[in-house]
Amino acid sequence: MADPKGFMKFTREGPKRRPVELRVLDWKELYEPFPDEKLKKQGARCMDCGVPFCQSPTGCPVVNLIPEWNDLVQRGRWKDALKALHATNNFPEFTGRLCPAPCESSCVLGINEDPVSIRVIEWNIIDKGFDEGWVEPVLPIVSTGKKVAVVGSGPAGLAAAQQLARLGHCVTVYEKADRIGGLLRYGIPDFKMEKWVLERRLDQMRVEGVHFEPNVHVGKDVTMDVLQQKHDAILLTLGAEQARDLSVPGRDLKGIHFAMEFLTQQNKRVAGDEIIGEPLTAKGKRVVIIGGGDTGSDCLGTSRRHGCLDVHQFELLPEPPPTRDNSTPWPLWPMQLRTSHAHEEGCDRQWSISTTKFSGHDGHVTKLHGQQVKLENGKFIPVSGSDFELDVDLVLLAMGFTGPVQHGLLNDVGVEYGPRGSVAVDERFMTNVEGVFAAGDTKRGASLIVWAIAEGRKAAAGIHQYLLSTQSVSSR
Repeated sequence: MADPKGFMKFTREGPKRRPVELRVLDWKELYEPFPDEKLKKQGARCMDCGVPFCQSPTGCPVVNLIPEWNDLVQRGRWKDALKALHATNNFPEFTGRLCPAPCESSCVLGINEDPVSIRVIEWNIIDKGFDEGWVEPVLPIVSTGKKVAVVGSGPAGLAAAQQLARLGHCVTVYEKADRIGGLLRYGIPDFKMEKWVLERRLDQMRVEGVHFEPNVHVGKDVTMDVLQQKHDAILLTLGAEQARDLSVPGRDLKGIHFAMEFLTQQNKRVAGDEIIGEPLTAKGKRVVIIGGGDTGSDCLGTSRRHGCLDVHQFELLPEPPPTRDNSTPWPLWPMQLRTSHAHEEGCDRQWSISTTKFSGHDGHVTKLHGQQVKLENGKFIPVSGSDFELDVDLVLLAMGFTGPVQHGLLNDVGVEYGPRGSVAVDERFMTNVEGVFAAGDTKRGASLIVWAIAEGRKAAAGIHQYLLSTQSVSSR
């Protein structure tokens, strides 16, 4: 530690968000630059806490060396901080921008003070690394001659692919969409992460030998039998795309869409693609978002940038307390009220709301019918006399995901499922099908990006171990 009293000298600080009236006019990232000198002070706040819970599996699934790179930033040793950061995390530019930072909730300083600004330091280390040209391709020392197929190009698949390529395997990533990136590409709005951030990392991976095949829907365009014949191992990182639906009368009316339909189309629009089919826009519309999580927040920010007339966000659960609830003590991820950047941009946000039905005119939704509920003994009980109607033109369902899509590829392969509907694997991340592995949301259900990267790395290690028994290594 360069400054053992840094946490006493400096208060928590982070970059400011661009003014609301300006940022809703474009799709650029939210934050203004944060000077190096301020970052050094934030790094100095990292304590000599003895047991750094921030890098425990609870705080950081990839087990980032957080105290180490905080101290290196404080000393101005940015290149060494980058090495420490990359030692455990393939894509800190993604986690720094998109992870909700359970590491900060586990920070020892956070017991009675504001925690260290870990996430901000993380993404500034990696951005400086790219700006300075320090991020270079890592080429394998040997070639194993083994071929691995990765099905799905989200963060789990990309992390596994990079690790496997660096170990000397020939890796091909198959993606059903027209561009690589999975939810990083089409689920995350550009105002949270502009896509050049993704592209610069994909460029590095291409030089490292990873081969990308977009527009290939495994199970349709190419069968698993063919894939198994061509490869020595297959990793399934398909995500958890089975969206939770709302089974109420009127659900089939036009104007009611899953959040991912709405977000994907907008990302394509920002990329300059021609929109085929019905354009989904909130411009001039009365919007209701059902679901209070991050996806709902993304829909809110997108609707505001479209120029919606007004927008409501309904959550079934009760409103969380303003500070950490006693049910989630430190160092657990706290149950508490969170206000996102999108909520700053304007929203009628309500809790304990249940949608009972939709009604419409000429086949299009015009009204949402709902009621207030209260949670008693694990059940939602309607509040008497709380029924209401709301005029609406566009309804976005952002109620989370129930797991991977089982019908189609997964059922055809014959993989077994765990109790929550995700693909079951052994300690090497291999399914019951020989040579077929699974990781990320496909294996654990919808989760955080940092968990996806951690699982991709672990799956790569399991695949490497599996291939070692039969590989014939030749010097590169």
